[in-house]
Amino acid sequence: MATTHQADAKRMLDDRGYTGQLVRGQNPAQLMEKAVRDRITESYYWKEQCFGLNEASLCDRAVEITHIGGVTGTSQKPTPFLCLAFKLLQLLPERDIVLEFLHNEDFKYLRALAAFYVRLTFDPPDVYRTLEPLLEDYSKLKRRTRSGYQLTFIDQFVDDLLTKERVCATSLWKLPARQQLEDLDLLEERRSPLGEEIDEIDNEEEEGDGDGDGDGAGHGQREDEDEEEDGEVRNGRDGRRRTSEEVHG
Repeated sequence: MATTHQADAKRMLDDRGYTGQLVRGQNPAQLMEKAVRDRITESYYWKEQCFGLNEASLCDRAVEITHIGGVTGTSQKPTPFLCLAFKLLQLLPERDIVLEFLHNEDFKYLRALAAFYVRLTFDPPDVYRTLEPLLEDYSKLKRRTRSGYQLTFIDQFVDDLLTKERVCATSLWKLPARQQLEDLDLLEERRSPLGEEIDEIDNEEEEGDGDGDGDGAGHGQREDEDEEEDGEVRNGRDGRRRTSEEVHG
């Protein structure tokens, strides 16, 4: 059974017999380098855990994984995360299913897997629109490297997908700069989540300065009024003193 599964995977990688959907003009399974594909299809996890998966059963497998990553150790063994990403490329699920994975708040590694798939297969404007909201997701992730584990976060992982050329042992196709897509009217200008907070702080500071000026003017006015009152008191006292002297005189 595992041998049949491996043969099916290899047939899909053979362009001579592939008649399925293309992604950017090529067989989607070939979006990963040949060396990585070979390691995946030769791995125990692929043969035993990825056989016969569909979108639903792949979701069940994805919620079981405990880390992201590409290949590990000196033998460059592929992680379950990478194997499932390759399986997604074979299945090419409907966009609604991918977005359902992406917005699942209960299983963060399923979200990370969907984000990786989005980066590999979606068009540039949709990559930005779909992944940028995850830059506000600070859930912790474990990243498996060749030498061990590292702590990372979903927002950092997504930032890597948007800015780096290689993630999880996979060379990513070149993503156009966001500004370039904005200039072509393919994307709206992105407003940072901190923008509103910064505006509020600026407004509070401006209001504070205005209140300070008003307080200063009021304070000066009160000082003038106090001086006038003091002068009236003094004048009143001087007048009473002069009247007293005139009487006594």
